[in-house]
Amino acid sequence: MSSGPASRPVRFETWRLSTIYIVVFLTLSGLLFRLVNLQVFQSSDWAARAVDNYTNEVSIPAPRGIIYDRNGYILARNIASYNIVITPASLPADDSDIQRVYRELSALIDVPVGGPVTDESLEEAKLFAACVEGPGIAQMVALQDTLAPFSPVKVKCNVSEEIARVVEEKSVDWPGVDVEVEPIRDYPTGSLTAHLIGFLGPIPALFEDEYRAKGFIPNRDKIGYAGVEDSMQDILAGRNGLRVVQIDVAGQEIRNLEPPIAAVPGNNVYLTIDTRLQAAAEATLLEEVRFWNTYFNRVRISSGVIIAMNPKTGEILAMTSYPSYENNRFTRIIPAYYYEQLSQDPRKPLLNNAISAEYPPGSVFKLATATGAINEDVVELGQIIQAPGQLLLCEKFNPNDICTDSNTRPFVDYIFEQRPEGFGTIDFLRCIAFSSNVCFYKLGGGYEDEINPGLGIERLGQYARALGYGEPTGIELKGEQDGLIPDPQWKRINTGENWSTGDTYIASVGQGYVLTTPLQVLMSGSVIANSGKLMQPTIIREVTDGDGNVLPIWFNPNDFTVTEFETDGSYQISPFTPNMRWDVTVTPKIQSYSCDEVYCSLDEENLKIVDPSSIQAVREGTRMAVTDPSFGTLHDLFVDFPIAVAGKTGTAEYCDDVARAADRCNFGAWPTHSWTVAYAPYDDPEIIVVAFAYNGGEGASVAGPMVARVIKSYFEIKAIDIAQGNAPLSGP
Repeated sequence: MSSGPASRPVRFETWRLSTIYIVVFLTLSGLLFRLVNLQVFQSSDWAARAVDNYTNEVSIPAPRGIIYDRNGYILARNIASYNIVITPASLPADDSDIQRVYRELSALIDVPVGGPVTDESLEEAKLFAACVEGPGIAQMVALQDTLAPFSPVKVKCNVSEEIARVVEEKSVDWPGVDVEVEPIRDYPTGSLTAHLIGFLGPIPALFEDEYRAKGFIPNRDKIGYAGVEDSMQDILAGRNGLRVVQIDVAGQEIRNLEPPIAAVPGNNVYLTIDTRLQAAAEATLLEEVRFWNTYFNRVRISSGVIIAMNPKTGEILAMTSYPSYENNRFTRIIPAYYYEQLSQDPRKPLLNNAISAEYPPGSVFKLATATGAINEDVVELGQIIQAPGQLLLCEKFNPNDICTDSNTRPFVDYIFEQRPEGFGTIDFLRCIAFSSNVCFYKLGGGYEDEINPGLGIERLGQYARALGYGEPTGIELKGEQDGLIPDPQWKRINTGENWSTGDTYIASVGQGYVLTTPLQVLMSGSVIANSGKLMQPTIIREVTDGDGNVLPIWFNPNDFTVTEFETDGSYQISPFTPNMRWDVTVTPKIQSYSCDEVYCSLDEENLKIVDPSSIQAVREGTRMAVTDPSFGTLHDLFVDFPIAVAGKTGTAEYCDDVARAADRCNFGAWPTHSWTVAYAPYDDPEIIVVAFAYNGGEGASVAGPMVARVIKSYFEIKAIDIAQGNAPLSGP
């Protein structure tokens, strides 16, 4: 009998059991290794993640410092702005109560309740920022509920204090609805000081990492965008505080995990500006612009500048640039339409023309030519100079050029049309007082055997730079331009042409390639007024903390950094200390000059000073511009002024993009800018004023009256202060 398959013994194969054991061992080993790795080697990482899950860092914004003028008048401050907010998690549990709250609140703040909350309406609400008209209350709250239900959402911003009080009173009946007080910047003087103070704006994406490292919060904190708000950003901003709190899964705060770090308020900044003189300067400038534009029945003067400074200390007492803008319109947001309107305005109202615009200086530049000519013995003090209405110059591009009719051109004096014979026989002082172009052509470029050689462009550039031209002044405002003092090398590089004798002639009277800012013109005049001393111009008088203590602060104009200690290239701005950049009568600034039979050169190693008698001679010339009744350019303006005034006028021809577009660049009839710089009292100056009018015409007729009115306002304000027992405006 045979046995079936069911009775056949089964052979056990040991490799199967071994395989099971190996698989189980490897699985358990992997789990054990993973467990050890998580619990031992990565325990700190996972513990940190666990802490992060319930930890939140809350930044506490620091109050920004206040900006004052020299007398304590507020120029920038923080005021309360009231926002209506709703916290979704704090709303009533019943939907009908929620809708009631929405309806009553909507009637008060004029924001629609909104329709039913749908996925489409929520997606649309995501496209709008807080406080921007668009979604209804229901949509804004529902969107916030999905993101962070315990965080409030703004449904209406910048409401009146009356509405804020009503909401506070109804807080019992409107659970979840509250008033958020947000500080915003306010500028009481508005456009009067907009170019000096500037405005605030959001942190640009390009600098987010930099400001995050300093404790700032993008999309919340604001930084300075212009003026002192920008240059003194580190002083004014303060330091944000910090709270480390525990939160639950819904984001609700439970407790503080660490002691809170209080915010450190920003420091306060006092400017050297006197708001009264600033207002007088702006009113003067606006009145002059309106008068001439009305007189010609068109926009003749499109922009202008007035700056007043104490020449002995460098304190800027007033700085106004026309046209201006209203910086209060930037306090909450920067409106796109308004910013676009300003940026597309051809007059460039956002530009501070006092420091950021470059113009040909015209005859006010003659102070540099005069200083160089008398100091280099190009002319002697009593030497007689022939000043006809015009002279003919053989214009040479190379020393060996031959004079022909084709390269001979006339150079006329500004008085030529009214007086073809010119000024006739005059001396050095009357060259300055009368502002004779022909005289300065000869002093700068020489003329035949009468003045041979002239000062020359190389030496002219030396004296111009010694008076403050050709480089930024280092004032505490960003965007300052350096102007241009040309030389033969500059012309070859930029135009591909050699320097000509005619180029020297027109540079000697501040024309041609010469460019400068109004502040540089003011500083050049201050060197003459201050007997050779070039002071550091400043608009910062002192920096104080919240308790009124004056802090020692140093400012470096090279990188616009402010520190509590002196660094290379920095100067002290708090407490105020007059900083002298140099004294041309003491500090050697002029390179020695030597000539052979054909060429002349400067010796960079041998420097010399400007003789004090040379500065005094130029000062006498500026005073004679007032005292000489025949052709003194400032005589009519200051002849009856009770205080001795001295100065220099300027009328600068120009041909820029605006003039070319208007087809006004016609040789011999170019449009002109108007300049005047003057100081008083003559013997001991305490104020110097420069005025500039774009396309203003003759300096003595347009800019001169502006300077006269500002100087008069200064002494009137000073008299009022003395009468009231206050420190005079020019005092320490």
